[in-house]
Amino acid sequence: MTATGSAESTVAADSTVATGSTAATSAADATGPTLAAAGDPQPAEIRHRLRVGAYGVCVRDGRILLSHLLPYGNNPAAWTMPGGGLEPGEDPLDAVVREVEEETGYRVAVDRLLGIDSFRGRRVLDSGVVDAFQGLRIVYRVHVVGGELRDEVGGSTDHAAWFPLDEVPALDTVELVEVALRLDREQPPSGRLAGDADPA
Repeated sequence: MTATGSAESTVAADSTVATGSTAATSAADATGPTLAAAGDPQPAEIRHRLRVGAYGVCVRDGRILLSHLLPYGNNPAAWTMPGGGLEPGEDPLDAVVREVEEETGYRVAVDRLLGIDSFRGRRVLDSGVVDAFQGLRIVYRVHVVGGELRDEVGGSTDHAAWFPLDEVPALDTVELVEVALRLDREQPPSGRLAGDADPA
């Protein structure tokens, strides 16, 4: 997983910290309409960006597999779900299998789709451009079918480990970990957690 998109709490990222690969370029990345601030003679330019990532919830013998994110931007190091951004033209199911292996060394198979989480944010860049960001995180339940646990080298994570589920609340994690565990527990029929409607 390459650094960026998973950066979740700074506008360009996946949770409370960052989680994933470089923000995917799409039509949504093109410069959007302008927005005039009150009393501002010049309208601000808005840049819209969309990033789509796929993540795997892997639980075995009461323990969950997590990846440790390196610091990114203003985001500190933290634990996250294995996964990351889709490559151009890549299917999300293929992406989660690829990303989990890249970050943890394990080959996994997908059991089922748990849900899709959406988050948005915006910030004003030094140039004055408004960076409007939306992230879509597709979350799957997966299980290990091969490989061996190892750390990623040269990516956005530096460590992979199993943790007892009851120890996860005490870890420094990105918000995605809580979201993914709730999706796994609650398995909402709509694929979206109650109360998680993205505000307009």
